[in-house]
Amino acid sequence: MKIIIRSLCVVLLLSGVVQLRAQVPVLNSYPSASATIFLDFDGHKVEGTSWNFFGAINCASANMNATKITEVFNRVAEDFRPFNVNVTTDSTRFLAAPINQRIRVILTTSYEWYGVAGGVAFIGSFSWPDDNPAFIFTSLHGYRTKDIAEAASHETGHTLGLAHQSRYDSACNKVSDYHSGEGTGQIGWAPIMGTGYSRNFTVWHNGPNTYGCNNLQDDLAIITSGGNGFGYRADDHGTDFETATVPVFANNTFEMTGVISQNTDHDYFRFIMPSSGRFELDAIPYNVGTGNSGSNLDLQVSLYDNNKNLLSTYNPGFLLNSVADTTLTGGTYYLRVEGKGNLYASEYASLGSYSLLGRVELHGGDILPLRQFKLNGLWNNGKHQLNWTIEADESVVSQDIEISYDGRAYESMLNMNIATRNHQYSPAFPAIATYYRIRADLSDGRRYYSNTVVIREGVTKTRPQLVGNPATAQTIRVESPVNCQYQLLDLNGRVISRGQLPQGIHTLPAQNLAPGLYLLQYIQDRQQWTDKLIIR
Repeated sequence: MKIIIRSLCVVLLLSGVVQLRAQVPVLNSYPSASATIFLDFDGHKVEGTSWNFFGAINCASANMNATKITEVFNRVAEDFRPFNVNVTTDSTRFLAAPINQRIRVILTTSYEWYGVAGGVAFIGSFSWPDDNPAFIFTSLHGYRTKDIAEAASHETGHTLGLAHQSRYDSACNKVSDYHSGEGTGQIGWAPIMGTGYSRNFTVWHNGPNTYGCNNLQDDLAIITSGGNGFGYRADDHGTDFETATVPVFANNTFEMTGVISQNTDHDYFRFIMPSSGRFELDAIPYNVGTGNSGSNLDLQVSLYDNNKNLLSTYNPGFLLNSVADTTLTGGTYYLRVEGKGNLYASEYASLGSYSLLGRVELHGGDILPLRQFKLNGLWNNGKHQLNWTIEADESVVSQDIEISYDGRAYESMLNMNIATRNHQYSPAFPAIATYYRIRADLSDGRRYYSNTVVIREGVTKTRPQLVGNPATAQTIRVESPVNCQYQLLDLNGRVISRGQLPQGIHTLPAQNLAPGLYLLQYIQDRQQWTDKLIIR
């Protein structure tokens, strides 16, 4: 629900915070951005704002556990992934942001002071210099994470200047102030600024708003307008054949991630088939569960040969992900990744993050020249220490340390001497989880990446790690220096198994897994690590 003018009826003012506050995980979607959307789950006292006609408002916590908080965060973060804005659960990040480029979104059970509504916000308040928050009333959503996340993005949209996306009939009569979308399944669509509780594919929209059927509201243009102080995030991959990103092969497999930030954004990748063989590709939009739940990107992948001739286009009509499986001769090939529309939605805001998993099965059993590329990292007395191993049949011609604060968008931090295998330094943001990987170019003309490590302030022990990767479903072994929990997931986010992982070396119970890529997550207190596991 939006507030157009600064007047409202206050029904009841709560006298105090009455619920216990859950421990909120510290999460950031894009820490390098100064503009900030703060999801406040642990309660807050609102004073000195336009809401305080009758004194302070004491907001209780959201009454949600860490798992639900994380899912809400991930859904909202994906809605704002195309933009140069940080979605965070960290109050210190919010307070450090410019006062006219931030919004506090309070997720709370305390609705009585306002009345029965999913949420409420002042239009345009993101850029006001007085910290007027938005509110989401979690108990009125039955604590359903999907609904709470939809409301949080919707109300944040209001603070960025958006009105409702509405529905009109052919005679220009308003049918509903909230456009409810259409369709079912993965591609069932609705506008974020309408009501998308029952649809999976909820995205920004360019359509008539509440002020009339001819009053078209371009959500993306308004969000990235000068008044809000931020635009789109920087492009992360090559935009044509000449600048195509070279993915990294290890054991005849490569993995890449990216973000489609604008509907004109095309990400290009170039890879080499050393000889003829089978090429498989899984292109998966970011999701929070099975059926590409929470995805904002309908992926299309096109395959080209070395002469830039289109060989095939992959875009299943009723799925958001795409799969390729074809036989190729030896040579150079290109992939183009982009967001597309479908039966219910246009490609206007088919935007968001994705991952690619490519596999090559060469005829004759040939293998690529990299045998081992392993990175280790830890925190030691205020410094981040990295060391790595490269075993390859070809020589190293260049290597870089790459850094990320969200585990998705990486940039080069330091170009290293080709003989160096270690580095340490004092990080600029010691309190933030920092992701590292090593990029190496070999004399065979191919580019490779190490595994990723995460370093956090005060964590002196190395994290749990796989013993052997690739592995088989019968011999998944993990060495852990700490007692922690684990869960094994497929690429759609479906949990296959979970349990406790004591300190030491253990074999995990995960029988009869099909060959492919899986995610193995380790959780200890507020720390989390993820390994990508290949099952042969």
